[in-house]
Amino acid sequence: MLEVILEFFSNGLLALGWQQFVMFAIGGILIWLAIAKDYEPMLLLPIGFGAILVNLPFEIVWHHDGIDGALKILFEAGIMTELFPLLIFIAVGAMIDFRPLFQRPWMMFFGAAAHFGIFFTIILAGMLGFDLKEAACIGVIGAADGPTTIYITSRFARHLMGPITVVAYSYMSLVPIIQPPVIRALTTKKERLIRMEAVDRYIPSIVVISFPILVTILASLLVPIAAPLIGFLMFGNLIRECAVLEKLSKTAQNELSNLVTLLLGITVGASMRAEFFLQFSTIYIMFLGMVAFVVNSAFGVIFAKILNLFLRKKMNPMIGACGISAFPMSSRVIQKMALKEDPTNIILMHAVSANVSGQIGSVVAGGLVLALVPVLMQAL
Repeated sequence: MLEVILEFFSNGLLALGWQQFVMFAIGGILIWLAIAKDYEPMLLLPIGFGAILVNLPFEIVWHHDGIDGALKILFEAGIMTELFPLLIFIAVGAMIDFRPLFQRPWMMFFGAAAHFGIFFTIILAGMLGFDLKEAACIGVIGAADGPTTIYITSRFARHLMGPITVVAYSYMSLVPIIQPPVIRALTTKKERLIRMEAVDRYIPSIVVISFPILVTILASLLVPIAAPLIGFLMFGNLIRECAVLEKLSKTAQNELSNLVTLLLGITVGASMRAEFFLQFSTIYIMFLGMVAFVVNSAFGVIFAKILNLFLRKKMNPMIGACGISAFPMSSRVIQKMALKEDPTNIILMHAVSANVSGQIGSVVAGGLVLALVPVLMQAL
């Protein structure tokens, strides 16, 4: 009887290899980063726990005895159908106030300039042996827009969902560490001390209500395949700005955002099965993701410096780095850097304007990737 009991409990242990123990360690590290370091805890904690769950003996939570497990059902229904990323876009749209951008519409240029790193990284990834679809998914990491990254990866490279998502959200949480050295390397102290005039124009309600509708139409006409991305983002913003759906707006910003983020995290973690995650490609993805972040931030700063060559009133080039989609983290980082140089220099609203434009820019860039990659693959 004792032998039967021991055999019963040992079956699970015998089913574990060194790969599973490595994944347990990786999941534990993600949970530790979430709790101890406060790095994107709403995502890294469920991702880490999902990684542990899916690597347990026999992968029962994924698929066992011909039956799909709970995490596989969530993965197929929420990630593969692109439902979870799009629902997150509604929540993000409901959180964004575009008024600072309306007051400084020229900041839209930074939302474009700070995404050059996506295409640079795609080329570099191709040189390292990734095919075009895989390279596109890796390049989008630099947009610092998790939902867009997941959306495109679900279309082009589902087998890389785990490493790409973990790298994307890990680097997003490290924006306060990644961006300052890049900015300091590209700017002088004199440039970092530049003050920018405050702008406080009244923005009529008709403008803030019309904006999400017009952006959805125009962006979808220019890049039709981006319609779901930009449409759900702007729908969330319309809920916020219409002034008659306050309860729904708060629900989108809180309950919807929290619930979908929770399910998204643990489901993405479930894609981190050892046989897919423990490959040399994961190391390359970590390297390329960092390159994408650094190049995006650098080109935003460089673009601001180029504009200053032609402007009578100079811009603080640090705000160029806010053109990435890490909202509002990047704008807070830039304001903190400005205050460190001069405790009276307030450039937060300018930084927020560029940061908001980066949110739109990341979606449009993602749409361009979705549209161009199939065309290029046919041409090649």
